[in-house]
Formats: sequence, structure tokens, C-alpha cells
Amino acid sequence: MRYVAKQAREGINVSKTHPLVEAGTLVAGLSILFGLGAVALIFLIELSLYFISPQAEAEFFDRWMPEDLVSATEDEERRSGTQAIVDRLSVHWPDSPYQFRVEIDASEVSNAMALPGGLIVVTQGLLDQVESENELAFVLGHELGHFHNRDHLRALGRGAVFSIVIAVVTGGDVAGIGVRVADLTLRGFGRAQESDADEFGLQLVHAEYAHVGEAWRLFERWHEYEGESLIEFVTYLSTHPQTGERIEEMRELAEQNTWPADGELTPLAWETQP
Repeated sequence: MRYVAKQAREGINVSKTHPLVEAGTLVAGLSILFGLGAVALIFLIELSLYFISPQAEAEFFDRWMPEDLVSATEDEERRSGTQAIVDRLSVHWPDSPYQFRVEIDASEVSNAMALPGGLIVVTQGLLDQVESENELAFVLGHELGHFHNRDHLRALGRGAVFSIVIAVVTGGDVAGIGVRVADLTLRGFGRAQESDADEFGLQLVHAEYAHVGEAWRLFERWHEYEGESLIEFVTYLSTHPQTGERIEEMRELAEQNTWPADGELTPLAWETQP
């Protein structure tokens, strides 16, 4: 008997599933894999913090600067004045492993951030907003609180992970990840971390000035502007707690710790110099 080969059934290699459904399933699967990978990396970073001492971190990031920082070199007077406040506040944290250094970012939006190695970045926009040294001291004390609790390093790790994921998904340049890390770092702080940093900052302010009067006055002014014009401080609000609830929490902290909420205000050094 002679064997006669049969023709393959038409469409045998064509899936019965609609191409859009298959594409959606593929995208969903890859998204889950990327998400699980990111969570795993973040977990490993959190775990590694137990083995990285603050001293080692300070030494490793010594003199490090984010690539997207635009230093306001013409603002040396305000930079040195802000550095002087940080130096005085840090005296009340005697076992700090950091040598804090201040840089002024030329950005006109109001913001401040704590970055690895003891770097505190304050924008020109925020310095334009503060009206007394007491207001600025609390903002700086808050950032010192992030160093004290090591929030900045945790958030930097998360920011780096998400930057890598974004670069892989979008096909971007992984070598340029550092440009996005600082911004993502800011958004890595949780509500509890922000509250703890507020408490540490108020503690430093009280230790320096013997009262916490006007420490949150900057946020009170911003709270008055909410709903009218957020342009001047929208960036700070996007990376820090909302003002109304935050002010109430700080008032409660002052009352619980019997920190006087009134006292003599200290003018900004660069406003008193001729």
C-alpha cells in the first residue's frame, strides 16, 4: 500500500486566542515578574542596611553629588549661613557619624532633601520662602532626622531599583540612572518616617533655641495658600506630608514634651548683614 501524505490542516499553527488577549497576557506576566523582581531587590537592600554601618556609608558617599544638582555658586552667602545652622543643630546629636555639608540647588521651587554621605540640598526657592532662622532650622532639623533614622539610604535604594526597572522597561540608558535617583529618593519616605523626622527636628530646634516658636510657621503660610496658589511649594508638598495634619502633629509634640511654643526669633544671618 502506498503512503499518501496528508495536507496539514489550514491554520494549525495559528492560535485560537485573539492577538490582543495574548499581548495583554504577555504584558501582564512581564509586569508581575518585574514587580516581583523589584520587591526582591528592595528587600535585599533593606536587609543589607543591617550590615552597613553609618560610618561606612558616610565614608563611601563622601563628597558624592547627584548628577542632576545645579549648584547655585553665586549664593555662597546663603549656603554658608545655612551650613552654619546645620553645624549648630548637629552639635545636639553628639554621636552623629556624619560630616554634614550643605549645597544650594538653583531650582526656584521650594524643596530640601537628605542624601547619602551627609549631603543636605536646599533649593533657592525654599530659602526665598523662609522668614526666620527658626523656620529654616526646623526644615534642616527634619532632614537631619532622616539621617538619624537612616531613611535617606533606604529611599535611595528604592529609588535606584525603580530607576533600573524604568530604564529596562523603556529602553533608557541605565548609565544615566543617577539623574533620577535623587527625585525618587524623596518620594521613598513613608508617613511614619516623616513624622519621626519631624519629631527629631523639633527636638534639635528646642535644644538650640530653648523653644520651638515659629518652627512650623513656614508650613502655616503654605497651608493658608493651599487651594489658591501651590506653584511656589508644590514640589515640597509632593515629597513631604500635607501641611494641615503636619502642623497639628507638631503642636501636639511640643505640648507632650513641654517645649515652649513661644520665644525670641532669630533673624536669618544673610538678612542682618550689611
